[in-house]
Amino acid sequence: MAKSPQRGAGAHRRDAQGTRLRLLDAASELFAERGYERATVRDIADRAGANQALLFRYFGSKKALFGEVMARGGQEQLRSTPADRLFEVALRGMLAGGGGDADRSLEVCLRSIGGSDEIADALRGLGEEYAEVLATLSESDTGGLRGDLALSWLLGIGLMRVVVAKEPLASADPDTVCSLVVGALGGLLEGLPTGDGGRRVAEGGGDGAGGGVAEGGESGGNPG
Repeated sequence: MAKSPQRGAGAHRRDAQGTRLRLLDAASELFAERGYERATVRDIADRAGANQALLFRYFGSKKALFGEVMARGGQEQLRSTPADRLFEVALRGMLAGGGGDADRSLEVCLRSIGGSDEIADALRGLGEEYAEVLATLSESDTGGLRGDLALSWLLGIGLMRVVVAKEPLASADPDTVCSLVVGALGGLLEGLPTGDGGRRVAEGGGDGAGGGVAEGGESGGNPG
């Protein structure tokens, strides 16, 4: 009989952990779909099948919940992804549009731009970390600038596809988009692997400017 309370306590902890994870998942989805300001605490709790009191019990505030969503997604992606794979992994995450287990942190960034100063600072900090990692793929003196440009391209693609829904990009096949973008980006970040598809795009560009740039950025002069 003495063991029953222990089993009950363990079940309660598991249930609490499950509820917390559901709240994180729901917040990640809604922040990516609506942005920070428009994703309400009520809607997050409803999607998670929980009540608002539990949300505040586990996270304290909506801002703290936002911080955990970003830490679980963007920060984990930065920690676990090799630098030379970061751009493509982040790009595929945005192109997936919430499908599968893709991280949606950059979608959250795009949807939440223009929020409070505290949220803007959090988004800026995450963007700086992505750019710093991307900058390590270039040995040029302009590596920092190249990292910023690569991040700008990544976010620009996300803006046009996710927020603006500009066709044909909005419905383009993710593999095609990745092949074109990663192949062309090789001239900016020399350490970025293009893969077979990327090389075909880069080397088969023929008379286009992209073909020259992807051969190491040297055909039009030394950009470094």
